[in-house]
Amino acid sequence: MERLKPRASATRHTSPFHPAPPTAALPDSGCHTRRRLLALAPAVLLAACASPQPADYRAEGPPLDLRRYFNGPLQAHGIFTDRSGRVVRRFTVAMVGRWDGDEGVLEEDFRYSDGKTERRVWRLSRTAEGRYTGRADDVVGQAEGEAAGNALRWRYTLALPVDGRIVEVQFDDWMFLVDEQVMLNRAVMSKFGIRLGEVLLSFRKP
Repeated sequence: MERLKPRASATRHTSPFHPAPPTAALPDSGCHTRRRLLALAPAVLLAACASPQPADYRAEGPPLDLRRYFNGPLQAHGIFTDRSGRVVRRFTVAMVGRWDGDEGVLEEDFRYSDGKTERRVWRLSRTAEGRYTGRADDVVGQAEGEAAGNALRWRYTLALPVDGRIVEVQFDDWMFLVDEQVMLNRAVMSKFGIRLGEVLLSFRKP
């Protein structure tokens, strides 16, 4: 399979299938903020116990296979909301996916409402039935994905530049295939288990 090198981009790229959040959405780095987040940890852990799992959607269709859906050209439209729910970014994405067996390359070109652009190249692998991994320059380790029925869950940690330093932020992505052309994506961004914002995306195949 051809090894592709990502072109230089206008802004730093981030997670699978959507762009970097505005740094204003990240919490400040002071001790007071850390104490406040840690104090909320027990409630966050309790809520996590009841979170949905991909297996909950096993009976739903059509079945989601990344090799089939992210193959060829696609278009996406999305927004980023901060923790208050306010929309702080709008964007479109032109995408091209190519697979060779269980190994894939996904190229994404973002255009934001303020005219800025961004490019990302992701390398994806199908490791087992319903299991995927992905790598990109700013992902810590690799993204892990689990699919069942029409749903896919991606989880990963990003190293984001904030005020001259690198901050590691966790993402929890859910994708749902609506039909053969349309897929919806909701990603929650968090740190210390506290939600910082969300990315909402709609994918469409021509």
